[in-house]
Amino acid sequence: MSRPVQAQRLEGLDKNVWVEFVKLAATYPTVNLGQGFPDFSPPDFVKEAFVKAVSGENAMLHQYTRVFGHPALVTILARFFGKLLGQDIDPLTNVMVTVGAYEALFCCFQALVDSGDEVIIIEPYFDCYEPMVKMAGGTPVFIPLRPKTPAPGKLMSSGDWQLDPAELASKFTRRTKAIVLNSPNNPLGKVFSKKEMEIIADLCVKHDVLCFSDEVYEWLVYDGKKHIRIASLPGMWDRTITIGSAGKTFSATGWKVGWMFGPDHLVKHLRTVHQNCVYHCPTAAQEAVAQGFQREFEHYGKPESYFVQLPQELQQKRDRLVQSLLAVGMKPIIPEGTYFLIADLSDFKAEVPNLPDCEEPYDSRFIKWMIKNKGLAAIPVSAFYSTAQKRNFDHLIRFCFVKEEATLKAAEDILQQWKLKKTGP
Repeated sequence: MSRPVQAQRLEGLDKNVWVEFVKLAATYPTVNLGQGFPDFSPPDFVKEAFVKAVSGENAMLHQYTRVFGHPALVTILARFFGKLLGQDIDPLTNVMVTVGAYEALFCCFQALVDSGDEVIIIEPYFDCYEPMVKMAGGTPVFIPLRPKTPAPGKLMSSGDWQLDPAELASKFTRRTKAIVLNSPNNPLGKVFSKKEMEIIADLCVKHDVLCFSDEVYEWLVYDGKKHIRIASLPGMWDRTITIGSAGKTFSATGWKVGWMFGPDHLVKHLRTVHQNCVYHCPTAAQEAVAQGFQREFEHYGKPESYFVQLPQELQQKRDRLVQSLLAVGMKPIIPEGTYFLIADLSDFKAEVPNLPDCEEPYDSRFIKWMIKNKGLAAIPVSAFYSTAQKRNFDHLIRFCFVKEEATLKAAEDILQQWKLKKTGP
C-alpha cells in the first residue's frame, strides 16, 4: 500500500518497556524484581471463593453476567467505598467493572478526552498514561515531583518529592480537560498528603477540570501514612473517576479484575466505550472478588483484615530490601506505599560507564548489564518520565519488593556477592 497502514495517532507509541525487559529477564537466569506482581498466592479466602465459583452448582457463573459489572461485585463495591467516602453510591450507575485497572484508565481517556484537550500528568507516572492520552487525541502536559534534600543522616523518602504549587497552577489552562493523579504513586511510592490533595482539588474546581484518580495501591501504605481519596474532598465527587484493582487489592494480578466509580454523568460515557470494546469481564473472577470484598467489609479495620495484614507484611519486605541495597552501596528512596522502591545507582557508574552520545538512557543500559552479568532484574525509572525529563532521572532504577522470602533471599545473595567484588576481601 502507498499510504501508511497504521493510524496516525499510533505514531511513536509502539515501544513498551515491559515487553522489552520482561523478555530480557526471561532470556537470562534472573531473580526478577522488575515487573510489579507478587510471586506468592492470594489469600485463601479469595482462592476458595474462585474455586467455589467454577466448581459449584451455579452454572450461570460460567456464562455472561451483567455487561457493566457482576451484580454481586458492583453491589459490594458501592457499599464498601460508599462507606469510606461518605457518599451514596448507586451500584448500577456509579460503578463499572473493567478488565483490570488498565481498561478503566483506557475508558477514561477514550470517553472523556477529545482532540485538542490537555491532560496534566504528574512525573514520574505509570507509563501507559502518556500513550493513552495521545491515542485519545489529547496532549499530555507534564509536571514533575521535585525531590527535596532530606535532613542530614536521613535516607530520602518518597514524601520528599513534592509538587511546586505555583508550577502546578501554571499548567491549568482553558484547554485542560483532566489531571491524572496516582496515589500511592508508581514508581516512586509517594502517598500524597491531604494538603497536597487539597491544592490539586482546589485547582480542579477553579478551572472545571476532571480528575482520573488511579488508586490501585490504596491499601498498600506504610509507616502509619494514610491514603486520602480525592473524591472525598469538597467539590471533587462530581468531577472524579476513581480507579481500583483486585490484582493489587488481593494479590491476584492475573485475574485482571478492575473497577471504577464516579458520578453517572461521567460514568455513562465510560460505559459506551466499554460496551463497544471489551463488553464483558470474566464472571467467576468477579464473583470471587465480590466474596473477598464482602469478607473485608465485615472485618474492616480489624487485625484479621487482609487490608490490615498485607501492608504490615509488605513493609517488612520493603525494609529488608532497603538494607540489602544500602549494603551494596545503592541509595534507596524509602517508599510510603506501593509494591516498589527506587534506588540511586550513581555510585555504580564506574562499573557501567556512561556514554554521553548514547541515545539509550543510562538506567536502561545499566539494567540490561545487571540482568546479563548479575542475574538481577529491575526497571529503568527513565521509562516513567517524558522525553524532556528522561536524562534528568536516568540514575534511578525501580525494584519490586512484593516477593516471597526465597526470592528476596536470592536477591540478597546476588547483592552480597556484588558487594564483595566491589570492596574486595
